[in-house]
Amino acid sequence: MTAAPAPGLDRVVASLVGPALTGLADDLAGIRALGAHERDILHQVVAGVLHEQVLGRVGRALLLELHAARLTGRLTAPDPAGRWDEWIELACEPSFRHTLTGRFPTLLHRLGTLVDNQCRAGATLARRFAADRAAIGRLTGSEPELTDATLGAGDSHNGGQTVALIGLPTARVVYKPRSLAVDAALAGFLRAVLPDEPDETRIRVPEIVLRDGYGWAAHVEHRYCTDDGEFRTFYRGLGHWLAVTRLFGASDLHAENLIAAGPVPVVVDCETLFTPRSPARPSGHGQAMDQAIELLRTSVLRTGLLPGRGVALGFRGADMSAAGALPGEQPEVEVPVIVDTGTDRARIGTARITRPPAKNHPGPEPRLREHWRAVVDGFDELNHRLTDLDRRGRLAPLLSGFADCPIRIVVRDTVVYGELGAMLWHPSALHDEPAARRRAADLLAGHAANSPGAPAAPETIQAEIDDLLVGDVPFFGVVAGAGQVTGPGGTATDEVGDLVGSALVRWRDLDAALDREVIECAVVSAYRDEVDAPDVAHLRPSAPVGNALDRRRRTLTAAIVRTVIDRAISAPDGTVAWISPTLGPTGIAIQPLALDIYGGLPGVAVLLAAHQSEVAGGRAEPVARSADLLGRTLHTLRTMDGRVVAERREHPTARPDPAGGYVGHGSRIWSWLLLARFGAVEPDEALRRAVDIAGYLPESVAADEFADLLIGMAGAVVPLLRLAEATGDERWRSEAIGIGDRLVASARTGENGARWAGPRSPDGIGGFAHGSAGIGWALARLGTATDEARFGKLAEAAFAYQEALFLPDQGGWRDPRKPVGVAANWCYGCDGMGVVAADLGTGDPYWHGMLERAAAAAWSAGLGVTHTLCHGDLGSWEVLDLAITAGVAPAGVTRQVVDGYVLSSLEQHGPRWAMNNGMFRPGLLAGAGGIAYQLLRMHPEATLPSLLLPDPPLPRPVR
Repeated sequence: MTAAPAPGLDRVVASLVGPALTGLADDLAGIRALGAHERDILHQVVAGVLHEQVLGRVGRALLLELHAARLTGRLTAPDPAGRWDEWIELACEPSFRHTLTGRFPTLLHRLGTLVDNQCRAGATLARRFAADRAAIGRLTGSEPELTDATLGAGDSHNGGQTVALIGLPTARVVYKPRSLAVDAALAGFLRAVLPDEPDETRIRVPEIVLRDGYGWAAHVEHRYCTDDGEFRTFYRGLGHWLAVTRLFGASDLHAENLIAAGPVPVVVDCETLFTPRSPARPSGHGQAMDQAIELLRTSVLRTGLLPGRGVALGFRGADMSAAGALPGEQPEVEVPVIVDTGTDRARIGTARITRPPAKNHPGPEPRLREHWRAVVDGFDELNHRLTDLDRRGRLAPLLSGFADCPIRIVVRDTVVYGELGAMLWHPSALHDEPAARRRAADLLAGHAANSPGAPAAPETIQAEIDDLLVGDVPFFGVVAGAGQVTGPGGTATDEVGDLVGSALVRWRDLDAALDREVIECAVVSAYRDEVDAPDVAHLRPSAPVGNALDRRRRTLTAAIVRTVIDRAISAPDGTVAWISPTLGPTGIAIQPLALDIYGGLPGVAVLLAAHQSEVAGGRAEPVARSADLLGRTLHTLRTMDGRVVAERREHPTARPDPAGGYVGHGSRIWSWLLLARFGAVEPDEALRRAVDIAGYLPESVAADEFADLLIGMAGAVVPLLRLAEATGDERWRSEAIGIGDRLVASARTGENGARWAGPRSPDGIGGFAHGSAGIGWALARLGTATDEARFGKLAEAAFAYQEALFLPDQGGWRDPRKPVGVAANWCYGCDGMGVVAADLGTGDPYWHGMLERAAAAAWSAGLGVTHTLCHGDLGSWEVLDLAITAGVAPAGVTRQVVDGYVLSSLEQHGPRWAMNNGMFRPGLLAGAGGIAYQLLRMHPEATLPSLLLPDPPLPRPVR
């Protein structure tokens, strides 16, 4: 597999674009103000861009013609390489154009339009450079002679126009084929609101030369900060940008739109200020969910500056934000490449690559966690100043200068256009363009039905398709203070009014407290894991107290439950929601709680039901409104369950939800079984809902890419076994066996044991939640339940791999992705190994020893980071409790000691659920809900089941 161009294809492409390039050469020759060397440079650059554009769009069709020639016997050379060379010669002949037209009737016409547009745009750039040469020289301080150029720095719009980077003898300048009036207005605004900030540290946009409908911007050179002071200044500047873009209602400020110029974050593309806001459509998940969605849609998250994980195809799990996009924290992406290049078997395949880092970071290893407080402080500082200016009537006049500025409106995500564009250039679409157009129109209309602000008018959709057919991304623009949006082909869309004035009105109504919480917490989305944060608070109590344990436990539990109640968003329809950072298949995101037990709504229901059960048993204190909130939460779960069913009917080809035991269908199955166990729902309802959910598992398992216990198919094994036991229906046992067989088939076995590849770890990983230990546990339980030896054998190999990660000198299990250290948590480290050992090891010396090692690691290194089940004290508490019961706890460690330690830490520091406690988390595994649940279990007579194994007891009351 290779990403290199196939030898000879450049000749084929040249035969397709040659006439247009000849015309470009003639146009350039007519621009007398350009030197001959400058004309040659521009011609070569346009030719290079055209080669990439044409090959990227018709490469599949060309290779299809190669295979047609091979299969029909037109290639007679004796070897594959010879037949490739033979086909290249055929494809360069004039008659090949007729062959293409016969199979792909509109290809040459569309290609001709694309090529002509690019050439025309190149000639326009040349004329503008020649006309503005003197002004460019004054802007850059360089002799304005063109020495090199790079075209295609961004999408093309409006007939092939695109941003270009022009090299001069001692500087560079950026050509932008759009009005830069908004850049000039923003520069003046920043000087006005930050008058005391020195020029060398004030946030800014590049200096510009403003022309009618286009302009030139000084190139911003990326450089790293040199000391801590510059780092702090840079991140404080990011906070300033958050305050400014929040005021303007900006959007789409991703990593490519910001450059770190030492201590100054410079926004180099500000065309999407004053993004209009359209009302969201009802989600069908309840009014509380709709309220939560609207709060986030209008929050500072919309700017694109804050870290967040993508969910769209091609961007799944990627953080493209201006503040984030950290190197080493991004998933690999698949790109098309030519396989078996240079032979008659050449075809399009894919390769996994890591996206090159953007220039938005102030250092090669960005210190985002360390300096995030400066971001929050910078936001507070400038937001307070803006609020004061508004109070004194001075803010509105500062915004008036934007009223006449043309701006861009992003009505659909670029990825939508990217996917549709690829579809419209696929050979099947080239073969039957009318059918492809109809399909594209249906997709765009469907997108409009689900995306507020996206155009739905048929004439606008057809104009969008017209642009995509010739390689352009549709462009929508408006004058900020006028209101009439103009789309591709001159189509007119909605009247949006005075966007400048409405932005100010909306800004005054924004929830400042929520935005501040969002900013404080958003840093978690920049990282794929929350653990091992170097700056997390040290939570060891200064003086652990071991008396009055039950009274203190009850008080702390009630306080957490009360906070869960107070932070709920309740709606008139009886539904409820919470906004929180939550873990999903693509990473951590700030969003309304979803349908999973890890950090989602079912977990909150489990906590509230467990609390009610313990109150009834006299083991917990009652909390006002707790029972009512449980009823609302259950009503919301039922509403969301129903909507999920409807959504699968409406969108049967959509990506299925994961199968996992903590995030996915497996977690939903055992959530309902737990709720029945606590008496919160009738067993019949719980089983019926669990059975309905299990019905979706086959498609989730077929699409699974994780394999692990947390999100992958292994997490569904034991819930399915429990469901089979509860219902007496053997099909769920068969489904579990099917998953086991898939795990057998996908295992990578070697001398160190068995492991499974996944998005987080292409080479496999250890640990209970994410790796071999958890998959091994599921296989071991499956082998016991089915008497199938192959599962038990593979489980032993999985545990062998995990054992190979143990470092005796450090007393813990390492994460193979990290060069040093051991993991002291549930998801990767000792806490997960402890619960596995206790579950599988009755009477087995090996597992007895494993539990002893896990407890020793938990006591020495697992405490004092957070209080959560997944990454903190309450996960370690469970392992230590298991070890105490088994008689293998560290010397001097008793329940009184451990309980006193945990309670004292909670009293001294307050519940801590993350490296940044900026936003409340009601969830179970990584939130306050799990802390409260473990405190309920801390009562010596409590019989609440563990949450650290996805193993729900059969539905029966706990009392």
